[in-house]
Amino acid sequence: MALRKFKPVTAGTRWRIGNAYAEITTSTPEKSLLEPISKTGGRNFQGRRAMRYIGGGHKKHYRIVDFKRDKKDIEATVVSVEYDPNRTAFIALVQYTDNEKRYILAPQGIQVGAKIISGDAVAPEIGNALKMKNMPLGTMIHNIEMQPGQGGKLVRSAGTSAQLTNKEEKYAILKMPSGELRKVLVNGYATVGVVSNSDHNLETMGKAGRNRWKGIRPRTRGVAMNPVDHPMGGGEGKASGGQPRSRNGQYSRGLKTRTKGKGSDKLIIQRSNGKKLAK
Repeated sequence: MALRKFKPVTAGTRWRIGNAYAEITTSTPEKSLLEPISKTGGRNFQGRRAMRYIGGGHKKHYRIVDFKRDKKDIEATVVSVEYDPNRTAFIALVQYTDNEKRYILAPQGIQVGAKIISGDAVAPEIGNALKMKNMPLGTMIHNIEMQPGQGGKLVRSAGTSAQLTNKEEKYAILKMPSGELRKVLVNGYATVGVVSNSDHNLETMGKAGRNRWKGIRPRTRGVAMNPVDHPMGGGEGKASGGQPRSRNGQYSRGLKTRTKGKGSDKLIIQRSNGKKLAK
């Protein structure tokens, strides 16, 4: 993908680095694959605010994305690559030979007119979905199922991919985007390729208003609050507030927050920090 650096003709464009959307081929979504999506403003079912700094934002529809890829052994053609306001990655509209249309996560490098297919014995090419046990070692994959038939749950955000490093009797060993080595059931489906929009993390908003369009309200710093409101609040003058921590006192650095004895510990071979888990 390509980034677009804006000329500083206004204060809001001075620092803005946006997406050039070079891969996008249409701005009109497929109506049959849209669903209404309502905003909560951070309120729960009682109408009380349960999450701060949420509210406003532009209206949008939800795009129904096929994470299961369960239409087996039927070839599909990529009709368009589109922007999705609900995720960081781009999505691709595909049309099967029986004229059914579906959205999938767009892999990097997918082009309009490309042919894709899912099935147990298909070629491990970009955009194809197949079982990990049928993939060669070293394949870069995304949209990975944790339980067969569940639909892809892992590696779905922009620019991410996992690498198939090894296969055992029951498990595939994946190197995750975080660097973690973990086991996933080898009979689960995954899609070949890297997720599109890889430069998403290099974009710069440029002004606070762009976050307001996304439904994100201004966030108040803890050190600007009173002691009754935040552990880092209070003090004379511009006090730093000590070690950064959350509103309920949880430290932001050094504190291990993962549950001890969690069930998935047995599937994790090496953590993202390089430490191997004792078995």
